[in-house]
Amino acid sequence: MPTEIDPEKTSRAAAFELWMNAPNPMVTFFKKIDVTPLVKVAGKRRMKFNMLLMHCVGKAAAGIKEFYLLPVGYRLMRYDTLAVNTIVKTKDGGVASCDILYTDDLERFDRDYLKYTAEVAESGRDRDLSADSMVIGTSAIIETEIDGAVGMNSGIFNNPFLIWGRYKKRFFRSYLTVSFQFHHTQMDGAHAGRFLENLQNEIDRMK
Repeated sequence: MPTEIDPEKTSRAAAFELWMNAPNPMVTFFKKIDVTPLVKVAGKRRMKFNMLLMHCVGKAAAGIKEFYLLPVGYRLMRYDTLAVNTIVKTKDGGVASCDILYTDDLERFDRDYLKYTAEVAESGRDRDLSADSMVIGTSAIIETEIDGAVGMNSGIFNNPFLIWGRYKKRFFRSYLTVSFQFHHTQMDGAHAGRFLENLQNEIDRMK
């Protein structure tokens, strides 16, 4: 369960004061990443590319303490676990949201991904872990190549969010442009930059 914490007792005290009432506290970074290792692993191990990328997202975030904090309403909450969200097409032609608890164990994460996305696709009901985990949102627009996307600032959904399209092949490599949106109260640009560097490093380590 998340715990409410006093912002003044954290490294986010100044950011909380500056950004909680800002009209647009969300910041978006764009980065082109080399996903060639994921493409190879997906083919070799018959795993889904999207699942592999989500696992790398969770692993890249897990070592950054700011990811375990989240402004909820006008409170700052600390979580013990992370989850990664994906958008699932349902059998009736709609979409639903599916949260997958992050674990360092790729095989377990893969099993959970396949099980819960299938259940959400069949039922059409969201799978929501936000009561217990800090959820990193993702949306894969695989129908087309995109150069980036900026998410909405709802004032309600403050979670970090990644959007990507179809990866692009250039010679013998595959590249993907990722947009990463985050709430400035949760983290600064340096943390977001480190996360994106971590993401590329985790992808490079994938075998």
